[in-house]
Order: sequence, then structure tokens, then C-alpha cells
Amino acid sequence: MGGSMLRVGQVLRYASGKEPIPPTLDGYSNFHHVTHSPGLKRALLEAGINGMAKVSTPDGIRRPTILIRSSPWKAGTEQTPWHDVFDMDNGHVRYFGDHKASTTAEPGKTIGNAALLDAFVKHQGHTPEERVSAVPLLLFRAVSRSGKVKGHVEFCGLGVIERAERLVQWSGSEHTTFTNYVYDIALIDLTDEDDKVSWEWIDSRRNKSVSDVATLEFAPRAWREWVKYGNSALPRLRRRVARAKVTKVPEQRPKPGTTEAKDLELIYKYFDGRKHDFEAVASAVAARVLRGAGNSYVEGWLTRRSGDGGADFVGRLDIGSGLAGTSLVVLGQAKCVKLDSLVTAEQIARVVARLRRGWIGVYVTTGAYSVPAQTEMIEDQYPIVLINGLDLARELRSMARDDYGGNLEACIEHILTVRETAVTNRRPEEILLE
Repeated sequence: MGGSMLRVGQVLRYASGKEPIPPTLDGYSNFHHVTHSPGLKRALLEAGINGMAKVSTPDGIRRPTILIRSSPWKAGTEQTPWHDVFDMDNGHVRYFGDHKASTTAEPGKTIGNAALLDAFVKHQGHTPEERVSAVPLLLFRAVSRSGKVKGHVEFCGLGVIERAERLVQWSGSEHTTFTNYVYDIALIDLTDEDDKVSWEWIDSRRNKSVSDVATLEFAPRAWREWVKYGNSALPRLRRRVARAKVTKVPEQRPKPGTTEAKDLELIYKYFDGRKHDFEAVASAVAARVLRGAGNSYVEGWLTRRSGDGGADFVGRLDIGSGLAGTSLVVLGQAKCVKLDSLVTAEQIARVVARLRRGWIGVYVTTGAYSVPAQTEMIEDQYPIVLINGLDLARELRSMARDDYGGNLEACIEHILTVRETAVTNRRPEEILLE
């Protein structure tokens, strides 16, 4: 099996010769190279809806994939009187079937509609056993390059049909009507695969000796989750552009054996059993991060051990000056946790719930932030800054290098000494009066 990848947003050359060699054509990946399955028929995008030939497996008949192509430049013409919608940012495609005014077959009996309606049955499956053999949709749209509207396609993602609707459409310039199907397709999140789909998965689905369950080994994580939980899980499995902005958990942690890893271990051990003292360090690091962006930041105080209302430290962010300026209350949360711990969406939401209008939050931890936590923060536009263990170690190391001759412990001890008397139970908004 090959190891070729289709990446969302990638433009591929779709040449009329359909040869898999060379790997690139005119500076673009060769579609027929990326989708090449040795000894098997080529994957094609000749029609709008291209159902790959079914194979007979130990589990029954399986269609490996349906490749869908939209041609925006044809929209509104007699040949293609509909307008497909590709909202890749929000993981939604509205795609019209292949029935036309001139077609004599029934709307659901055209080659493309028949394939998608057949796929729709499994996409609406109520059990994992029904969904495990469901057909993945691979979506493409034609794009213009060098003034040419033909010959290039953009990969738009992996889809599941949410709804299939029969409707009446106008037919081009003739002003006649005809019946067709339109499909609402959910694009599946591919964050864990760096926005890529492995052609090895399609190869495995084309292999008649590989069981349906075995093919899932090569499937994207979100597809496996959909097979397990069904369409009720689509809200969390749908592609969102915000997810491209999240930082994966391993990237939030120092690599083993590095200076950052040793520093973070030292920080955790230093405050293990005295977590409240960690708040002073978190406050100092938050101040450095916020000032590092060129902002004017004033450190306030640490809250008392009990009755803190969910905040560990308070600060103020000043923007502009005079009548052209304003100040924001900064509410900080500090969590010294085991280095392999994850901060959840619920934990972040608890901090956000305490923010009033004109306040922002800062969350500082020795651990990392889960992908769902980051996604929720971005999609719900939480006004909060996240500082993970790796960033914490780097900022403290930088402080130690600047002022303490590189002695990290001396840096930490100085922060604690300075902050000893800065613990109070004042209301956060009082920081605006200083």
C-alpha cells in the first residue's frame, strides 16, 4: 500500500493523460500519482459524482470511496444550473446531484444520485456495525490556474452526508424546472492528521481481503469516532478552521532531555506541596508574557487561599493613554499540576465564567491544554490567554538569564520574596483605581 496523502487546500494537477508519473506536473502534485493504486483502476474525477467500483469482501459489498468534484465555473449554466456551496471554514458543503432537465431517468436513478443515496443509507446508520462500512466522500473543486479553468482541482476534505433532500430547480436560461437531489455534507475534522487523508486508507478499502473493521486502522481519528458514535457526534467532529489554530499536546511539552524539560521538572518539584506559592510565579510570568507583546501591564496582587472566587492573581492591562486609552482587569488562574496533566475545557470555562465585561483571563499551568479546551476557547471567543508548561519554563529561564545569571532557583526565590506581602482579599476591580 502507498503512503500518499491528500491535504486539505492542496491544489493538484488533473491532466487529461491520467498517468501517475511524474509525481508533479507544472509545479503541482499529480492527482493521478497521489491516488495511484498499483494494479487497480485509476481514481477519476470525470463526472461530478464518481463512485469507485465496489468490491466483494468477507463482510459483504463495499464501495471504497466516492470522489466528488464541483466546478464553480460551470454554475448557473445549462450544463450545471445549480450552485454548490463549499464552506470549508465551518465544515459544511451543500452539493447538488447530477439530475438535469434533459435527463430521462428518475432523479434518484442517475448514476451520481444513486451512488450518493446508497451511501446516505449507511451514513444514517444507527449502530457502529452499520457505519463501519459507510462510504467516505472525498471532495474536490475545480480551480483556475494560469488563466485556465480546467486541469486543476483543490482537495476540500472528507465528508459524511447529513441530509439528502429532493427539490425542484430552475434549469438555466430555459426557465423550466426539474427535480433533483441536494446533499448537506459535513466535512470531518482532520486536525490529528495535520489536515491530511492517507490514500493508504482508500487502498485498504479497495482490498477485498481486508475486513471493514481492519480498514479503520488507516482512517482518520474523527472518522473512527464517527463510526463509533454516529451523527450525534458530528458537532464535535466537524471541521472548524479554529482547530487549525490549536497547538497539539506534545508541542506544549518540552522534549525529553532538553533544558526546558529539566527546568519544568525543577519548577514542578519546587512547588509540589506548596501550590499556593506557585501563584506568585504564575503572576510574574503572566506579566512578562503580556508585556512582551508591547503592552503596558501592572501586576496587582495574589488572592487569599480561600474565598478567592476562582482567581489566583489580579493584574491590569493598560491600552492607549488619556482619552484614547482604557484599562482591562486581568484575572489569573495558576495550576501547578503533574507535567503530563491536561487542562480541560471545563476548567477554562470556570475561569471565563468569572470574567465581567472589560476583563480578560490568564491561565498558567505546568501541564498542557487539551485540544477540545483550545477549540472551545477559540470557537466561543473566550477572552483568555493560555500559558502552558513549555512556555512557563521558557519565560522563567529567560528571566533567570536576564537578571539572575542563569540561576533558575534564585529567580524563583526572588519572585517569592518580593510577592510575600502582596496577598490580599481585595475585589479585582479595585485594580482600576490604582
